Amino acid sequence: MCGRYVIATPPAVLRAHFGYAEQPNFPPRYNVAPAQPAPVVRLHEGQRQFVLMRWGLIPSWIKDPRQFSLLINARGESAAEKPAFRAAMRRRRCLIPADGFYEWKQQGERKRPFFIRRKDSQPMAFAGLWETWTGPDGEEIDTAAIVTVAANRTLAPVHDRMPAILAPEAYDLWLDVTKADEKIATALLAPAPENLLEVFEISTAVNRTANDFPKLIEPLAVAGAEPESLAAPKPAAPKRARKPRKNDGGQGALF
Repeated sequence: MCGRYVIATPPAVLRAHFGYAEQPNFPPRYNVAPAQPAPVVRLHEGQRQFVLMRWGLIPSWIKDPRQFSLLINARGESAAEKPAFRAAMRRRRCLIPADGFYEWKQQGERKRPFFIRRKDSQPMAFAGLWETWTGPDGEEIDTAAIVTVAANRTLAPVHDRMPAILAPEAYDLWLDVTKADEKIATALLAPAPENLLEVFEISTAVNRTANDFPKLIEPLAVAGAEPESLAAPKPAAPKRARKPRKNDGGQGALF
């Protein structure tokens, strides 16, 4: 699965790479988490369009999203048949820009976080699906999910799944549902080439979604050790109350 990712490429560079007309200005994000706004590229009236959507797809037929689990990932092998994703695979496919993503390797009771990115540090596009949920009062929420596939050999030692990363030459075919039906789209989904990505262990600071800064994607300085600047802060020792002096009327002293 993919539960966190990074989008830090400058907006102008992303615009040139994905070819949309909008000129959004958004800050780098080093720890995008489910239920947060995420940049998405979709096809609108034949042109690529940049929009923000909530990460966590809500099928259009859901009556109360509060009673429905977030669908942050869709398995590429079965998305065309699953009721939650079937309509989106046919009519609403998108690209989700990213600079890399996080995975956690289970080791006993501990989970070790890893960062995965392209070796050339270029942006990538996850295959995505989107839906617009309409509430009883007419409110609309655009939501999206990342399509996943089996991990390649590079990532398999860490996790058995990975986002479906599309090559730039496949962008148009994935986006244009008039030219590619769900069967053709499914054929585009495959593990990334073995030499495309690099994987390295990072600090457990990424575990907190509130942490969102560049050092999250730095490799561990020493294997098995947390960099001091990223280690979780130790709780401060409680301060002892200073005893009032006998002649200060019980008010304490400034010095």
